[in-house]
Amino acid sequence: MPDPDADPTTEELRLEQLQRGARERDRAARSPTEDESEQHERRAEKAEYLREKLEKRAAAERAAAERDSDEAI
Repeated sequence: MPDPDADPTTEELRLEQLQRGARERDRAARSPTEDESEQHERRAEKAEYLREKLEKRAAAERAAAERDSDEAI
């Protein structure tokens, strides 16, 4: 069982942002007012931005791990 106090992995954070964006887009579609809908849409856009940043971070982590394994040989 994972340690609940451990920091989440980049992949876990990326998935969380993906889910958050989907939830906010759904809420935006169901919002009764335009203002509320726009607020949810902005939150969805922020989640998308953070997910993209986490994808870049994951790619950098993979590249660093690959460099480290190449240096170990």
